Amino acid sequence: MNTLTIALSKGRLADQAIELFEESGLDCGFAKEKSRRLILTDERQDIRFIMAKPADVPTYVDYGAADIGVVGKDTLLEEGRKLYEVLNLGFGACRMCVCGAPELVGRIDTIPNKRVGTKYPNITRAYFEDRRHESVEIIKLNGSVELAPLIGLAELIVDIVESGRTLEENGLVVLEDIADISARLVINRVSLKMKAARINPLVNAIRGRLAERAAAELLLAKQRGEQA
Repeated sequence: MNTLTIALSKGRLADQAIELFEESGLDCGFAKEKSRRLILTDERQDIRFIMAKPADVPTYVDYGAADIGVVGKDTLLEEGRKLYEVLNLGFGACRMCVCGAPELVGRIDTIPNKRVGTKYPNITRAYFEDRRHESVEIIKLNGSVELAPLIGLAELIVDIVESGRTLEENGLVVLEDIADISARLVINRVSLKMKAARINPLVNAIRGRLAERAAAELLLAKQRGEQA
């Protein structure tokens, strides 16, 4: 069976990934229909998309249930699975940051017995232990992480920051950057060997399309600069 199985993170990342795959030569019309189906198959191309929760995409790829996955770097860092990360796809760009009250800018070290609220306990632990060389109490939260400093649950939070608007509206600021985040293309190592004839041309096509996008963005930025 030579079906190419691609696991996508449900939501906006999936939509952007499908657009990129189509620009790279795949016919993705079968995947654009509004549907609640979790497996979308095109027998003609012998391809199927698995629509999964973001946190599960690395698991599907790691165990070989999917040959290829598109997932955010935040999920890869949090899950810690040793996958073959092939390409930075560029979309879904944001930052993983330590955030807190404005008065803590440059003063994180002054907080005794730090408590940190986050949806990303593994990333948080690794950052404070490996890069700041300190242990902190990590409070696992599942959403609305910005609440933690506001109600005294934690002095700090670690979370994804895109525009910074949510932080600003809640009186919080970025204190330290941890990592740049964006969608990544990952591949199962066995699949890369067994299905190289299918995977390598697709990866090369995506790489080429990303280069074209980057060149177009550079040209547009140059034109805007000349008009300013």
